[in-house]
Amino acid sequence: MDMLNGWRTRRILAGGCEAANQIDKCWRCKPDWAENRKALAQCVKGFAAGTTGGAAGEIYTVTDPSDDDVAKPKEGTLRWAASRTKPLWIIFDKDMVITLKNELVVASDKTIDGRGVKVEICKGSSLTLYEVKNVIVHGLNIHDTIPTPAATIATGEGPPIPRFKSDGDGIMVYGSCKIWIDHCTFAHGSDGLVDVTMGSTMVTISNCKFSNHDTVMLLGGADANTQDQNMKVTVAYNVFGPGCVQRMPRVRFGFFQIVNNCYDKWKMYAISGTMKPTILSQGNKYVAPDDPNAKQVTMRQANDPEVGVWKSTGDLFENGAAFTDSGGEPKLTPEQQGGMIAAEPAASVPALTKDAGVLTCCPGTPYDHAIGHSCIEGFVLELELLEEALTVVVRVVINRIS
Repeated sequence: MDMLNGWRTRRILAGGCEAANQIDKCWRCKPDWAENRKALAQCVKGFAAGTTGGAAGEIYTVTDPSDDDVAKPKEGTLRWAASRTKPLWIIFDKDMVITLKNELVVASDKTIDGRGVKVEICKGSSLTLYEVKNVIVHGLNIHDTIPTPAATIATGEGPPIPRFKSDGDGIMVYGSCKIWIDHCTFAHGSDGLVDVTMGSTMVTISNCKFSNHDTVMLLGGADANTQDQNMKVTVAYNVFGPGCVQRMPRVRFGFFQIVNNCYDKWKMYAISGTMKPTILSQGNKYVAPDDPNAKQVTMRQANDPEVGVWKSTGDLFENGAAFTDSGGEPKLTPEQQGGMIAAEPAASVPALTKDAGVLTCCPGTPYDHAIGHSCIEGFVLELELLEEALTVVVRVVINRIS
């Protein structure tokens, strides 16, 4: 029995990391991730490829979860670090619950890296990426955000500036480029969980978990915002549900690759778009709700003359889910083609998305994650059966040699 327990321990240490998708394979199985945090910047895929965040700067450790003075934040707080004009790779020294008094305006060339601890942004305002570039947000649990009033807020080392009220989005990306949001968990916001608007482009949203929310993700804020015509966004390896109603995403204009995501029973629809978008749905798993009136994945505005191109390729449809194509075959520019993630078979989505959301681990070990969403129940069962079979084999071998 001691030999068997030793085998189990070695298996956990050597094989506990089961990274499946190409982003996670780049870094998660390396036990020295905590000593080499900036290697994460080499792993972004999709349209945000090349985003380095704060890799060119020093590592800054947040030690204080307070947010008492938004105009003159204390050193040691997330607001102080995120508002600096120089590149910074921001980490946290312990588990934290941060309640933001007003929106947190994140400056360019930043990485907010929550790996190794539990960082919640909740019950207050949220993150705003306003006319910035080169930002990575990784490993935050953002939930129960609320609207907050206009305020004078620190946005750098200079004098604070007046800012409008915020709507309670989880993360607002406004007029920004080269943005990567990865392995975050979102739920229960007052507005959208992630909004990308006003000419933002070169964005990747990957490995995130979205649940229990109405208007989940907005990519393109209004029909009048023609600057969104050049928007390019990758939505990859995410889990939507349970409890998501609509907008996963809702898009305008632009070019959108939605690849290898798991959709777990929306309430109204999954994907919506207007103003002639190009939507490529590739290798996703769509599980429709039981409601016979909500089986359709897509939703179009009845009076919208600019239907655009909607194309499903290699998607898996369960429980009556259906995707309506339109607009014929897409004609991709070299830039669009070059920014695409190669889709894997939809049957592999449970494995590819099994670790969506905030990860858990300890320094010195590969990154692992507690399983916790219904899209992967079948995959978990297969792993459990495989483990049981291996255990039986090991017992037989031990009995024969003892």
